Amino acid sequence: MRVLIVGCGYVGLPLGAELARRGHEVFGLRRTADGEGELRAAGVAPVVGDVTQPESLRALPEPFDWVVNTVSSSKGGAEVYRAVYVEGTRNLIAWLAGSGVRKFIHTSSTSVYAQTDGGVVTEESAAEPLTETGRLLVETEGLLLAAAREQKFPAVVLRVAGIYGPGRGHLFHQFLRDEARISGDGSRLLNMIHRDDVVGAAIAALERGEPGRIYNVADDESVSQLEFFRWLSEQLDKPLPPRASAEENAGRKRGVTNKRVSNRRLREELGWVPRYPSFREGYAEDVKRNA
Repeated sequence: MRVLIVGCGYVGLPLGAELARRGHEVFGLRRTADGEGELRAAGVAPVVGDVTQPESLRALPEPFDWVVNTVSSSKGGAEVYRAVYVEGTRNLIAWLAGSGVRKFIHTSSTSVYAQTDGGVVTEESAAEPLTETGRLLVETEGLLLAAAREQKFPAVVLRVAGIYGPGRGHLFHQFLRDEARISGDGSRLLNMIHRDDVVGAAIAALERGEPGRIYNVADDESVSQLEFFRWLSEQLDKPLPPRASAEENAGRKRGVTNKRVSNRRLREELGWVPRYPSFREGYAEDVKRNA
């Protein structure tokens, strides 16, 4: 297959490397020519373009059989989210319409689920985020699902939990720097996924995903913040972080959710099996390095 990975960065680069290893012809799209060497070293042909600039897409070496959108907002606010996700996706759909693309994978986020009761969340659960950025992610998904229904556009949506892996893992690195704080009573559930398992999920969706379908991408075990820190404390022989102050807790309250994200559909329909079924396996090497 000729494959285009849009936003070929933290997830897209290892995905491209694995697809190239499997014999596919892979192109990695970035906004600038920076990092061309690492793309080529991974077996990925670098191309330059910007999803917010439709004319730059028309210059790409199409057609492509598979397209995976792993573009990032670079932690921007609502204005950036609208430009990159909503308008960028609209531009991609328009550009690829009629091109013969066989599968389009879009990486969204489990942050679209605003549930706070600690219950299990599936793809059928309400996606009614409280934040503006979350609502823009849902709007983006809606564009793709409508295109799948009305235009037979072969879009599959992956709602991805908190990604960690090499060099990534916010709470883990806060813990190492002695900057972590336990929020409230520490019972809020975290839903995580190792970067390599996101890669595996994207490949499963490319090969077997059903257009118009949503799949949650999370590991097998939600974990409370307190339990996560306790495990790190035991493994690294460091004290538990202190409790957050009332002011810190109040500052974090908006948009905070508490849920268990189910990966059952991804497992049962696509045969996906995580390499790292929980944070324990996923963080084992990092823990060993920092012990």
